Amino acid sequence: MNNLSGIFQKYKNSPIAIYGLGVETERILGEAKEAFQVIGLLDGYRSSGDLYGMQIISLEQAIVQRVSLIVVAARPGSCRAIAGKIGSICREHNIALFDIRGNDLCDTHRVVYDFQNVEGITQKELMRRTEQYDAVSFDLFDTLIMRQVLFPSDVFELVDDRLRQHGIVIEDFPARRMASEKELSGERAPKLTEIYSYMRSTYQLAEIEPEQLAMLEWEIDCGIVVPRKDVCRLLSNLTACGKKVYVVSDSYYNKEQIMGIMKKCGITQYTDVFVSCEYETGKTQMLFQKYKEETRAGQYLHIGDDAAADVEYAQKNGIDACRLYSGIDLLELVGYMGLWDYMGSLSDRIRIGMFLSHVFNSPFQFETGQRRIGVNTAYDIGYVFFAPMICDFVLWFRNRVEEYRLNNILFCARDGYLIKQLYDELCNSVSSLYFLTSRTAAIRSGMENEEDIRYVEEMKFSGSLSEQLEKRFGICVDGADDRVELLDYKEEILNRSAVCRKNYRIYIDKLELREEDAAFFDFVAKGTTQMYMGRLMPQHLKGIYFLRLDEEQMHGKNLDIVSFYSDLERNASAIFQDYYILETMLTAPMPSIREFDEKGNPVYGRETRKAGDIRCFQEAQEGIREYFREYLKLCPISGRKMDKKQDEVFLSMIHKVEVRDDDFLSLKVEDSFFNRMTDMADML
Repeated sequence: MNNLSGIFQKYKNSPIAIYGLGVETERILGEAKEAFQVIGLLDGYRSSGDLYGMQIISLEQAIVQRVSLIVVAARPGSCRAIAGKIGSICREHNIALFDIRGNDLCDTHRVVYDFQNVEGITQKELMRRTEQYDAVSFDLFDTLIMRQVLFPSDVFELVDDRLRQHGIVIEDFPARRMASEKELSGERAPKLTEIYSYMRSTYQLAEIEPEQLAMLEWEIDCGIVVPRKDVCRLLSNLTACGKKVYVVSDSYYNKEQIMGIMKKCGITQYTDVFVSCEYETGKTQMLFQKYKEETRAGQYLHIGDDAAADVEYAQKNGIDACRLYSGIDLLELVGYMGLWDYMGSLSDRIRIGMFLSHVFNSPFQFETGQRRIGVNTAYDIGYVFFAPMICDFVLWFRNRVEEYRLNNILFCARDGYLIKQLYDELCNSVSSLYFLTSRTAAIRSGMENEEDIRYVEEMKFSGSLSEQLEKRFGICVDGADDRVELLDYKEEILNRSAVCRKNYRIYIDKLELREEDAAFFDFVAKGTTQMYMGRLMPQHLKGIYFLRLDEEQMHGKNLDIVSFYSDLERNASAIFQDYYILETMLTAPMPSIREFDEKGNPVYGRETRKAGDIRCFQEAQEGIREYFREYLKLCPISGRKMDKKQDEVFLSMIHKVEVRDDDFLSLKVEDSFFNRMTDMADML
């Protein structure tokens, strides 16, 4: 339990209120009532009545009674939404608003990364600047194109892995490859075949020919490069205007290979290409001079990312220069956005490379006065913020299925919609099932006795008794009915459940599942659905969750569950405050299942989401799918290492950068079981 008296020592002699009516409130009330003057409980949906021996009051009553502190007893994600609703009122009346962990919810300071203190050029400025020149040249790597890895040397690790896949093991391959290049580059610019020839003779390698190694490295490198679209568009616009446009690159690839890489990135409109290894001299040596001798233009401008090679040495050769920041330059300028400590493995660096190639694909981050880093579309939101964590989870899920040797694989609706698709792509699975269920459908069919009804009643419903009966149990009652407690309807609930149970079993029988243990996926849950489904199915259900809630409360329910996030990890993790956002984006385009008819066909609830809402999360899911495919293509199997901390950095960025998709910002975070609706904007 949190040490409330220690955290809120200064409020011991002042009236306070506790916000929330859930189990968190019940857990802390004993200590709170003993140490503080607790005058009542607050909630966004109820303002009267009694609970846990305390009066439920309105926020207005709390203000009148001069409450000095409101302690929010809720999960972090809910706390953020609550602060969005009542934070301004608390500030207005000088009421402190904290969560039970001691975090100040009225602190409006947010980290928003921007480039306000960085000098940079805009696209329009650069286009205007090029007008006065007869010839414009571009650097290639990190200017016109970029790799989907963090460092160029990561390519050598990919080559090493490919060789090992073919049974060729060269000891310390990446280090020897770098050392060979460095040795030969001292006085001239070598070709890649020369580097590998030197490496072979120096280290007495006989496993593979230098030409084969050079071709393999080029093929791998060609597969991980992407165009920097805005810079490529600038090049195309210049050629369309009749400007002579050249590519001047320091590279150990020959001209033909460089042109192949450019073609792969859609760069086909240029005058010529100058590659260092073809002239055996680099930009910091004589390459710019060779370029000028062959082109014989009047005024020259060179555009590149390297302050020395592309700017200083261009100017030394009488060429004006303009620096465009590379992706990693931009990342460094904002302090690595929290990623500095999470780039140890090749997998980490590939994910950062994918992030850079998406967020910092354009060097033109200086178009607005605020110069804020942002994402424009729901696709970007899915790709940048959510995909790394979902990717790690799906890989972990696959490993658990294999570890437990499970052949029945049930992805529960609706959170299993996208996860099943990703799992099937990963495993080429034809045996996994999208299992139609929901917490509501499970309890409607699972009520067998009074204890079950009490269990459901503990999950506080935000609404009237008649609304709860209708939404949770499918029972409509006359508004004039004078019964006041859920248990007053025990007979109706149990009779209705018997019918739902019979119908549900018809659906389950039609699935023709194997008579063996089944993987039971739920995204974030405490196990209610699994508990009631376990009563309907002969198979033992092995729960494989993303995050499990209230494990202590479910102790004794005999549920077999493992989760991606353990209890200890969850409490120290950003995921605890953001899983609501993830859930909203992973859902299916169909409404929630309520029950089944007498033929075992699903009966869906009313669709409450607008067409724009569905389109928004489908676009985000497409971003996640594309990321997943790219990551599997880029990262070799042996290099795929889970890094939850890095995943959490990416996820937490949604609170730190500018989200510009209006459809996403207008989404509602829906929990129909609790009858609650929260604005997505309040979760950010």
